[in-house]
Amino acid sequence: MKLETWNLEPETQNLKRLQTSNVKLQTSKPMLKKFKEIFGKTDDVFRKYPMVLLMGFLGAVSLICLAEKDFNSFGNYFVFVKFALVSMLGISLTFAVKMLSERIGKGIFLEIFAVAFLVFYYFLLPENEKDFTEWYAFLLIPTVILSHLLVSFIPFFGKSRELNFWQYNKNLFINFFLTVVFTGVLTCGVELAILAVDKLFDFKFHSKYYVETFYFFAIFGSCFIFLLFNEKGLKYLERDDNYPIILKFFTQYILIPLLIIYSVILYFYSAKILINWELPRGWVSYLILAYSVVGILALLLVHPLKRESAKSWVKIFSKIFYYTLIPLIVLLFTAIFTRILEYGYTEPRYFVLILAIWLTSVVLYFVFFRKTTIKYIPVSLFAFGLFSLVMPYLNTFSVAKRSQKTELKNILDQNNLLENGIINFNKKVSDTVADEVASKFDFLAKRNEKDFLFSFLKPTDQKVLAKSIDKKDYWGIQGELRKRFTHVETTKKNFDPNRFEMVAENKFHSVSGYDFVASAANYRMGELKFNNDTFTLSRDDRKGEILTITLNGKEKWDVAPFLKNILNQHKDQTGKIEVPEISVENDLGNYHIKVVFDNLIRENYEKEQVFYNDAYLLIRKK
Repeated sequence: MKLETWNLEPETQNLKRLQTSNVKLQTSKPMLKKFKEIFGKTDDVFRKYPMVLLMGFLGAVSLICLAEKDFNSFGNYFVFVKFALVSMLGISLTFAVKMLSERIGKGIFLEIFAVAFLVFYYFLLPENEKDFTEWYAFLLIPTVILSHLLVSFIPFFGKSRELNFWQYNKNLFINFFLTVVFTGVLTCGVELAILAVDKLFDFKFHSKYYVETFYFFAIFGSCFIFLLFNEKGLKYLERDDNYPIILKFFTQYILIPLLIIYSVILYFYSAKILINWELPRGWVSYLILAYSVVGILALLLVHPLKRESAKSWVKIFSKIFYYTLIPLIVLLFTAIFTRILEYGYTEPRYFVLILAIWLTSVVLYFVFFRKTTIKYIPVSLFAFGLFSLVMPYLNTFSVAKRSQKTELKNILDQNNLLENGIINFNKKVSDTVADEVASKFDFLAKRNEKDFLFSFLKPTDQKVLAKSIDKKDYWGIQGELRKRFTHVETTKKNFDPNRFEMVAENKFHSVSGYDFVASAANYRMGELKFNNDTFTLSRDDRKGEILTITLNGKEKWDVAPFLKNILNQHKDQTGKIEVPEISVENDLGNYHIKVVFDNLIRENYEKEQVFYNDAYLLIRKK
């Protein structure tokens, strides 16, 4: 009987191949799952937050268009700035609306309301850059802050969910910090990749590509990354989870000890004021507000910690913090009203006063009320901020204009400068008064009070200022008004040791021997065209170019070395001196040019800077 032999080698090899393929499949499954998870989150973000992403995308594209355009050939480029500002405001506003809609529904209605507000805000901003005065900055910055405050409390308005409210804001805070880190790393990585390709392969990319890349990742990229951390929405953000160890360590061992040291410094300064019986310095109000806001933030960070788990100094600080603010608030109001009573209200002083009142309300609330909620802090701050912007007659803009009008009238009356209601510029005044009147005119001109200002001027003076006002040349308004005073007495004796000014005695410049005269003032750069030739006036502070004159885009004269040479003759001098004339001359092409300056200023703080206010260009053909 023969035994049959089987060749098992092929089957064994097939079995091994099958086992190997199964291992590969099992290994690839987690990777596929990870990719699906990432792309699934991306899909969820686009599906859940379309309006927020749209605002981020529009803001990024607007700034990219701004970087892409040639402004010499393009008309009104400020439209891109406006669109970017409104879009970035829309990011926080639409996110707040989304959080509220997850609580109460009505998402479409709330988004329509948000878009309508943004459209209204867009048309509220000016059409041109020249019209964008500081007034709009005082409107825009508080609005952005209010939109972020709205995010912090709007899903919990009227809801008694203290711990959920804290967890929600804690998660937003952590996600914001992570977004900053992730966006910074991503942006730097992409920028370095572009730079590597540029340098290694000689592509010679334009510098604007780096700027555009930064805009895209800093706005749309950061928006998208932040939403990735919040992709599950409100329920995920308000979940009850463990207190972050890092946050606990930072608050207990770094932030609160620093605040204790800072409070001791402020109390010593208060004692110094009482001993010397002197008025507090103006900037002390900002220090007190900073201490108060950071202290409140520290208390919010440790709010859910159990008392037994906190360190002893944390317990003490939590109990006495609001009481320590009471004497500092008295010092704060003293400092604020010292400035207001002396110079009147301006928008910044009004906002500081509003913050002081808000801080007082917070202290009173947490000191005298037994049942308190931390929601009072953002809600009350939002209410005070909204009041300061929209309350008729009492908002910051109305109060500041009325106050400065009154201050101007008082200065003119107290110094007997009015004759039949018109300013007599020939009367002798101190330089302080002349500067103050010019400053008030500048302030009110930026706030469209032309008719009020002209009521103090005779027709000839009105015509001079009308040109600057119509051109939105506000530096020119202040300078022209200041120059109207013919008898100004110098009283300012304490000069800045880091500042030196040279002033020309003669304000009348001879044009004899020259064919053309034009303004070359520090605030009036641009093109001068005549006889088929174009003179371009420009400056570049980064390169130290104070005034550069270019003929037909070819021949160039940098005036900076001449000016610095003049100032170097008084190298170690500070203060203010008068000289007969300040001028430099040079040939440029077929022309001889003389630039006559009314003044030259050298400042030496972090670095030396040279500039001037008024100058005139005298040109003749050779």
